[in-house]
Formats: sequence, structure tokens, C-alpha cells
Amino acid sequence: MNILLDTCAILFLSTDDPCVTPSVRKALDHANSVCVSPISAAELACLQERKRIALPTHWKIWFRQAVYHNGWHVIDISMAIAEESYSLPDTFHPDPADRILTATARLHNLRLLTTDRKILDYPHVTASW
Repeated sequence: MNILLDTCAILFLSTDDPCVTPSVRKALDHANSVCVSPISAAELACLQERKRIALPTHWKIWFRQAVYHNGWHVIDISMAIAEESYSLPDTFHPDPADRILTATARLHNLRLLTTDRKILDYPHVTASW
């Protein structure tokens, strides 16, 4: 199993948040690879700029260190992902970052690790927390 982390999952895992359950840790331990999207770096930048999160360093440094330290793989946002993000089947909410994450998971056959109820309830992506 390969996993894609959404932005909240990245934050929770990097700060040892108590919402990270043993089942989430087990899924990560058994994953062949854990991936992230550059859209999460953009979301972190927005959150830090709006003072909705307090990171110990600049978002760019923090994100790169988290990727390096955890051995996560970055999946670049390709034209196929951009196209898929606005071609998702059925109804999906309009948040561009969530669309890119969902499209990335679908195209790369990844389980999307998220706490976002809208993604968890979307039947066209494999997602869990």
C-alpha cells in the first residue's frame, strides 16, 4: 500500500498530535511509500501567513525538513493531475488543494490519509484516517 498525506495529516504527524491513532501509525509503518504533494506546501504557506498555524521555522524550511526527515516522496503536480482535479466524477467540493490531492491519489493509486470528512465520504477515492 502507498499513502498520500493531506496537509492536516502532515501537520498532525509532524507534531505528534494525539489525533494520530495507533491504526494510522500502523498504516504508515506498513506502507511501501508515503507521499506528499507540493500543494500541501502552498497550504502551509497560506496557513502560516494567516497566522492559523505556528511553525517553528519558515513554512518552506519546515516542509522540506519534514519531507527529508520522514523520507516522504514528493509527487509533482503534473498536467494530468491538474486535468483530473477538475474532471472528478460526481459532485466534489470546490477547494482546489483538496481536488489536487484527490486527483493525485486517484491517478497514482494511493490511499489518501486525511481527516477531511468531505474527502473521506467521497466514493471515488481510497481515503482513510
